[in-house]
Amino acid sequence: MKSDAIAFGVAGIAFGLIAGWIIGARQATVRTPAAPAAAAAPAAADAEPRAALLDETKVNALKTVAGREATNPEPRVELANLYFDAQKFDEAIKWYEAALKLNPNDVNVSTDLGVSYYYTNNPEKALAQLDRSLKIDPKHAKTLLNIGIVKAFAKQDLEGASKAWQQVIQLAPDSPEGQAAKRALDTFKASHPALGGTAEKPGT
Repeated sequence: MKSDAIAFGVAGIAFGLIAGWIIGARQATVRTPAAPAAAAAPAAADAEPRAALLDETKVNALKTVAGREATNPEPRVELANLYFDAQKFDEAIKWYEAALKLNPNDVNVSTDLGVSYYYTNNPEKALAQLDRSLKIDPKHAKTLLNIGIVKAFAKQDLEGASKAWQQVIQLAPDSPEGQAAKRALDTFKASHPALGGTAEKPGT
């Protein structure tokens, strides 16, 4: 099948998954995680996450705290999250990078940084950062899920995406991430049987 046709098929699920699960990883560090609606079903090819309004008052307050607390990553993470939600990804990148300098082992921040690179059309940089996340936590399901998304959507590497999603299913088959990976694999297998991947649980 032509690569452009494959890319079109990938786009349908990629936007919904990446919009939901990257935010899910980020939320785990700052608020109660919620199962994102965007990951509940394949999204339309032109679907995009809706930008939140940027709370300038909160941004200014957090910048004041960050300036006062030079070794505290938390206000920097919160600033990055606000910019991410507002789809100001260049600013999000700046603050995620600053937070990681202070706490290099925060796997959620590392993954969110990788996705921010993805949203600024830097898939190679995104994958490199997501690989760093796996060095922090090789079993981080959201990172593996998003590696699959970037490989499928940005690189048209369906085999690589399939392998990443199978890892998610093996690690956490009943988790929301595992279910999202299963849906992605089922969708791809229906369109591209030659992939040969399976969305079955280990041992089934």
